[in-house]
Amino acid sequence: VQLQAFGGGLVQPGGSLRLSCVVSGSIATINMMGWYRQAPGEQREFVASMMRGGTPNSADSVKGRFTISRDNAKNTVYLQMNSLEPEDTAVYYCYCSGSNGLYWGQGTQVTVSS
Repeated sequence: VQLQAFGGGLVQPGGSLRLSCVVSGSIATINMMGWYRQAPGEQREFVASMMRGGTPNSADSVKGRFTISRDNAKNTVYLQMNSLEPEDTAVYYCYCSGSNGLYWGQGTQVTVSS
């Protein structure tokens, strides 16, 4: 099972980015999909998640700014990030869990700076 994330980059404060993460390989059912992030010198922290057929869940620090969604037919999870702040600068990691276990993507860098 492989996860590949796309969409990171450099953006100015107040800007937007959309991250995508595609799951490929042999996985019977993907239950949970989501995102964590890790800033330099910090621990990895939860950003957002979404169960199959469930409601999204997000960290307080991103509520109202970030929106998670998924396309089950494409085994893809998205993270729409609006009103980005310098504090959102981090490597963003996608993950999924299913009957086979828990899997992580390689991470994509998001830098918010003027």
